[in-house]
Amino acid sequence: MRDPGAPMAGVAPRFVTGPTMHHVVVMAGTGAIGLVAVFAVDLVNLFYISRLGDRAIAAAVGFAGVVGFFQISLTIGLAIGASATVSRALGAGAVAEARHLASVSTLLSVILCAVIGLGTVALLGPILDLLGASGETRRLATSFLTISAPSLPLMGVGMCLSGVLRSAGDPRRAMNTTLLAAVATAAVDPVLIFGLGLGLEGAAISLVISRLILAGAAWHGVARRHGLLGKVVPGRLGSDLRAILGVALPAMATNIATPVGAAYVTYSMATFGPEAVAGLATIDRISPVAFGLVYALSGAVGPILAQNHGAHRPDRVRRTLRDSLVFALAAVCGAWVVLALGQGLIVRAFSAEGITAELVRLFCSVLAFSFMFTGSLFVANAAFNNLGHPLLSTLFNWGRATLGTIPFVTLGARFGPEGVLVGQALGSVAFGIAAVIVAFRVLPRPEVAEPRPGHTLCFPGGTGVVALAAMAVRPLRRWEHRSGNG
Repeated sequence: MRDPGAPMAGVAPRFVTGPTMHHVVVMAGTGAIGLVAVFAVDLVNLFYISRLGDRAIAAAVGFAGVVGFFQISLTIGLAIGASATVSRALGAGAVAEARHLASVSTLLSVILCAVIGLGTVALLGPILDLLGASGETRRLATSFLTISAPSLPLMGVGMCLSGVLRSAGDPRRAMNTTLLAAVATAAVDPVLIFGLGLGLEGAAISLVISRLILAGAAWHGVARRHGLLGKVVPGRLGSDLRAILGVALPAMATNIATPVGAAYVTYSMATFGPEAVAGLATIDRISPVAFGLVYALSGAVGPILAQNHGAHRPDRVRRTLRDSLVFALAAVCGAWVVLALGQGLIVRAFSAEGITAELVRLFCSVLAFSFMFTGSLFVANAAFNNLGHPLLSTLFNWGRATLGTIPFVTLGARFGPEGVLVGQALGSVAFGIAAVIVAFRVLPRPEVAEPRPGHTLCFPGGTGVVALAAMAVRPLRRWEHRSGNG
């Protein structure tokens, strides 16, 4: 019988040795495939639904997508809490503690996601009114969410356990769990939507099936292959919850800022009619797939940072952050070229016409590069969440969602729906740059000499900006240490 505290095959800290760029590429690459598979479920749904040729249905998917974005952002926050705490434990060689943390994280995901999913159904009317949905579009969005929202606990378990798999140094298995769910959706969607004539309701049922497969496959990988799930020990429950929620709650607060900003963008776009909302819905489903490597960075880089932090390797922590930014730039440039060259095919694939097609073309040809600054924010958030400064990620994400979104989008809306997209893109620039600057400032100090002032990052006037950013966040850092987050 295996000693519960003994090291197990496959859970040794893998990221404390070897080239950090290699770890970033492998983790982001496998994580992107898995994450793209999750978002591809929505993209596949939209593709089949667009074949029905009804703009009201496509717009309904847009409104439902904003609500779903809120929900998924919360599950990702829980997954970050699980991944960060389990990674630290594994990095320190405490396998038994990692097992307890993984078990409590799973239980927490089930309970919180059940409350969120059922609460969404109960408050659907006010939620859709707030987003500006009306008429047939509102009715269709209500139908879709009534079916899909209660299955959120399955999504929460799948995302949480996928994070645990990445923490255990098994990104390929984490990738395969989400990939399996996406393949199932691609197979079931046309049968339900067209074969059985269920339309939008068929797409919702397909989403529930994909979440069930995701949860089952992730549980098998964590529990059966790695032995990282066991009984929840009541005596440890309080301390485990504090450790997980210490990261998860700020991460959830951080992640929910993005859908808040997206909700305002959708509300602004709704004033231009269903075609504009349909264009936004298409962009919102293309971008996570096109920029999957960027979206994956936050979850992928986290375990690398956390293990090296737990192993007291500040030099590797700093190198990982730099390599992640270089990787983000390369990923964005590659995706931008593909989108720009393939924009005509994308427009035809989703039967986009009129303003819907114009918005898609604007995004693909010009605005896609703004994801470099979004990616920078993701990388900085990973550093904040895994190095003991989760309130900083909350600060920057909410700053981008409010000060970096509302005034820019409001001004842009005066020039039409295209202005809404331009305003959204411009607002992310300043916050992406500032977040990276501060991330380098809060890194643990390496034993070797620090870089000379003004050379932390290659930004003009770096010294002054870094100094101002450090002054702005110093009170928050002191508060974090007093509250136990540091």
